Amino acid sequence: MSKPLSLKTTNAEDICNDSENLAFSQVLDCHLSRRKLLQSGAVLGSVAMMPSLSFAKTAPTFERATSLGFTSVPFSTEDKVIVPKGYTARAFYKWGDPVGIVGNMPKFKFDASNSADEQAAQAGMHHDGMAFFPLPYGSNTATHGLLAMNHEYVDNGLLFKDGIENWNLTKVRKSQNAMGISVVEVKQENNEWSVVMPSSFARRITPHTPMLVTGPAAGNDLMKTAADPKGMVVLGTMQNCANGKTPWGTYLTCEENWSDIFVNPSNNLTALEKRYGIKSKEKSYLWSKEDERFNVEINPNEPNRFGWVVEIDPFNPTSTPRKHTMLGRIKHEGAEMVITPNGQVAVYMGDDQRFEYIYKFVSKNRYKEGDRVANMRLLEEGTLYVAKFNEDGSGEWLPLVFGQNGLTPENGFADQGEVLVKTRMAGDVLGATKMDRPEWISADPFESGSLYCTLTNNSERGKEGKPGTDAANPRNNNRFGHIIRWKEKNGDGTELSFKWDIFVLAGNPDSPKEEHRGNIMGDIFGSPDGLAFDYRGVLWIQTDVSSSRLNEKEYAGMGNNQMVATIPGTGEYRRFLTAPNGSEVTGIAFTPDNKTLFINIQHPGEPKDGDSEPLNPTAVSSWPDGHSRPRAATVVITKDDGGVIGS
Repeated sequence: MSKPLSLKTTNAEDICNDSENLAFSQVLDCHLSRRKLLQSGAVLGSVAMMPSLSFAKTAPTFERATSLGFTSVPFSTEDKVIVPKGYTARAFYKWGDPVGIVGNMPKFKFDASNSADEQAAQAGMHHDGMAFFPLPYGSNTATHGLLAMNHEYVDNGLLFKDGIENWNLTKVRKSQNAMGISVVEVKQENNEWSVVMPSSFARRITPHTPMLVTGPAAGNDLMKTAADPKGMVVLGTMQNCANGKTPWGTYLTCEENWSDIFVNPSNNLTALEKRYGIKSKEKSYLWSKEDERFNVEINPNEPNRFGWVVEIDPFNPTSTPRKHTMLGRIKHEGAEMVITPNGQVAVYMGDDQRFEYIYKFVSKNRYKEGDRVANMRLLEEGTLYVAKFNEDGSGEWLPLVFGQNGLTPENGFADQGEVLVKTRMAGDVLGATKMDRPEWISADPFESGSLYCTLTNNSERGKEGKPGTDAANPRNNNRFGHIIRWKEKNGDGTELSFKWDIFVLAGNPDSPKEEHRGNIMGDIFGSPDGLAFDYRGVLWIQTDVSSSRLNEKEYAGMGNNQMVATIPGTGEYRRFLTAPNGSEVTGIAFTPDNKTLFINIQHPGEPKDGDSEPLNPTAVSSWPDGHSRPRAATVVITKDDGGVIGS
């Protein structure tokens, strides 16, 4: 039996030095405590307190690409990642790999027997959005940096030998520790990337990590719980989907399908709970059965503490993440930040559910070159807007401000904090445009104020009792989705009007139904999800066709999910990558020289419905190891001649 550990005792250092007799959780506690002491002594603190440096000027200057320089790959149903000739793709940070906090980290056990404590120090499941931060801070280094990435959700059929059988609190803790965020140090040596271990930057953030609440909803009555009567500190983040990155070098992680985990067994759901999709029962995560924090009948305000954008400082592993309520409470798919012409920041966000809205936050204060401390307060004050796309191609941003446009006590909003907790309901009152699942948003680096948003699909559009088509969402039964773009007035994100058009309608030209055919020139795709411009102005599009439809029904003959590239204005689309069986392609991060591309393969082996079968985990896929249960993983892609990706 391992010794009890308390770092508050006078012999704590002696206990920690006796590493042979410590459980892994104790070794980790010792290391983290020592790291915290070093931080307070400014050994690591010097990184966090470097206001003289800025990320705004780190990227090299590129001319806009005018053509794509690779040969497209065909559709595939192979259980592997396929990239064009002349490129190499390799999985290198997989679910269960050590995050690198200490040197003797626990390795992945292929029989799913890793403990909850071990999972807390390993890569989580189902990698999603991510960003690359060069090292040292403020540089444009392309061969050494930090990757911050999301672990969106879990598959209990893969996480445990027996799935959800013999369910208990220990299983809940492991499931929780498989979500959240990883920060890993990565380095390229001899043309090969690897995770640096041990690393003073390495970190795992889970649903148990304390987080501060900022903005108008901080301390609001709707944010208070018995465990946090002031409503100022939330334990953890979860269901982290897409992401954002700030010019001052912090990571924005976005809480999406958090409502799936909360349960109100009383079946007496409030209007607020219904609006955000909380149910009276669920059969997947089952946290509420052992952890009453997720039982809404017992803790009715706990769901209000999720659905936010969370800011994390990857350069300071002991920093406290912050949930910015000023950016609204929705099912956040991403947070694309731009600096406006006058220095304010604008953050664009989608709410990923059928008939939900697109939002924009504009900061009150201006970005200050070189003042990291001040810049890290920019997301705490400002105005949140929701988009209305008019039939004539014009659009407007409607302010979600208490006391204006019906956001009053008579309509259920007591103050600005309530407006933000009830962001969706506020958008309803303002009459925003109901979109076909707004997901990733990306800003064109060569055209100020030009934004693109993937609208993945919406099979409910036009059904009885559901909204019909409109100019911005022109297809009923929209199985293939589309990409919409808009240009802010004067190219300025602080303006409240814009012009918009439909960039592309995804689809299959061979479909018998007109609404499924699309207008793609080149390689076809459907269900666009991930979206990002690289430094050369190439737009990369990743797909998320559900496992129930991959290569079947409307998608017959289109193989596995994929990644395609296009350059706005050319009209051409080329397929750059195809994914393993049952997986989604997600996450896009380039090094500053545009010579390394990181992407994530999420949920390889996902069955057509529900969790994987624990007794047959390789039924759909055995990627990337080829001999055992499938594992989500980060894939690093380079050009064999050392050149620029896509050239």
